[in-house]
Amino acid sequence: MHTYRQEQPALHSTLFVPSSKSLVTEGAYHNTIVNALIERRIVLEDALNKFALQANTLTHVALQLVETLRSGHKVLVAGNGGSAAEAQHFAAELVGRFKRDRVPYAVLALTTDTAILTAVANDYGYKDVFARQVLAFGQPNDMLIAFSTSGESENLLQAARAGRQRAMVTVAITGEAASSLEALSDVTIKVPLVDTALVQELHMIVTHILCDIAETQLSSESEEPAAIVYPGRQEETHEAVVWQTFSEDEWQS
Repeated sequence: MHTYRQEQPALHSTLFVPSSKSLVTEGAYHNTIVNALIERRIVLEDALNKFALQANTLTHVALQLVETLRSGHKVLVAGNGGSAAEAQHFAAELVGRFKRDRVPYAVLALTTDTAILTAVANDYGYKDVFARQVLAFGQPNDMLIAFSTSGESENLLQAARAGRQRAMVTVAITGEAASSLEALSDVTIKVPLVDTALVQELHMIVTHILCDIAETQLSSESEEPAAIVYPGRQEETHEAVVWQTFSEDEWQS
């Protein structure tokens, strides 16, 4: 895979931060916000133009994601901090819905079970909090997606090694720098940015693109109804409507 690395525009201006003694005006904050938005637009536009050069990599991951879910396998997702939130975001879009009503897909964020996370961290160490779960839940041909702005988090490196042990497909989603996580993964999506906050913003775009493609393709193939009727729900709903409609005497009669 070819890697495109170019210089990116930097955010040069300094945000206005008033001292405790200064009088803060609405205009000062307004100008700061406007300037920040303008600079963010410039940086992200440049990054997205460069990212388009990696469309082949993103396409490969989208195809693999669809095939994983289509074949009845699962996707495990992990990350730390903001990337943990992105892992949960990714899972939520596919277990819930992104844009379409359809059946849920088997996607699990490994960042949510505090009992498992704290038990493993306490008994084995924080470096194993994801790897133990990958070994527990991962099966051959499942997919592991690791979000990391640096690509150097030890617990994600251990998770990638566990993924290999389980014969899973491992996808790293990182910043533009070469990383240890990239070396352990089958494919790496490297967004062309180095600033942590900006990398995270582009990671969200990656999430939305992948979820949109997977949902569109799989829902078009599914013969299952989009509206899922859960056991007992109709009876409960019907009974609630009846009690609201009739008085107690009418109901007993």
